[in-house]
Amino acid sequence: MRTLKIIFSLISTLLLSVPSFSQSNKNMSKDKIKTLIVDGQNNHEHWPKITYMLKMEMEKSGLFTVDVERSAFTWKGEEFLSDYAIVGMDKTEAMKDPKADPDYSPDFSAYDLVICNFGWNAAPWPEKTKKDFEKFIKKGGGLVVFHAADNSFPEWKAYNQMIGIGGWGDRTEKDGPYVYYDDNGKLIRDNSAGKAGSHGPQHEYQIQIRNSNHPITKGMPEKWLQTKDELYDRLRGPAENMEVLATAYSAEEQKGTGRHEPALMVLNYGNGRIFHNIMGHADYSVESVGFMTSMLRGSEWAATGKVTQEIPENFPTADKSSSVKFD
Repeated sequence: MRTLKIIFSLISTLLLSVPSFSQSNKNMSKDKIKTLIVDGQNNHEHWPKITYMLKMEMEKSGLFTVDVERSAFTWKGEEFLSDYAIVGMDKTEAMKDPKADPDYSPDFSAYDLVICNFGWNAAPWPEKTKKDFEKFIKKGGGLVVFHAADNSFPEWKAYNQMIGIGGWGDRTEKDGPYVYYDDNGKLIRDNSAGKAGSHGPQHEYQIQIRNSNHPITKGMPEKWLQTKDELYDRLRGPAENMEVLATAYSAEEQKGTGRHEPALMVLNYGNGRIFHNIMGHADYSVESVGFMTSMLRGSEWAATGKVTQEIPENFPTADKSSSVKFD
């Protein structure tokens, strides 16, 4: 399927009617951050709606303009037709479900920032597209990957260097160490053998900030509660030029590792800045004020190296999550 630019005809109405995750920006740049969301192949059901939610909230902040380039996409069944409809796809189009898109070639050079909303089943990009993407990041482009996008492209060396650590896709010790914090607050790089990627049942879990001075996390509470979501653990990879900004404890009673797993990370690839967020499994996870605030601030940082957005008043606390319902 040829790439598709999404035009949301009702966006102006929705922007006025849906509550915001972020407060107004007092230091808004005159030049908005040109952003591209790439999506289409995802093993997670709500991916079309999540793209729309991100686009809406980013544009509502006043900092970003957002386009979407959709690769060949994955059909998830009739029960999710409303999610496809929200981005303008009818049932016939949504059911095409080709395995790959040999013509997928977004013009990355036209943007300041790329956001990946893919999953473990994302088909490989054409070689030229991969090289164009690598060049874009190396020259200083910004990148945001979240949740299942760290499952994607296990055979693509540069992509794995960009995301730092990932899961599934036959990743093992050959791809790099497990990365986590121990109970003494020490960052561990564990080269033991084993597959990458797991999670227990979805649940609310606490995010613990490990660097409160970074522009993305500055002003956040030391601990805050994420809404119902998957907590990725046992992620491993090159982990080069990577800093863990926040962790989440993967409790054994939730079929976890008993370790403090990376939740928010920043990386460099050439001159490019990357923000990696493990959260965002479903639409109700993305409705989290903690998740969306992290994404908005992480996106601004990846594109510009700074953050001008304030922490909203309805940000979650250590023992209470916070969400804004999307209708």
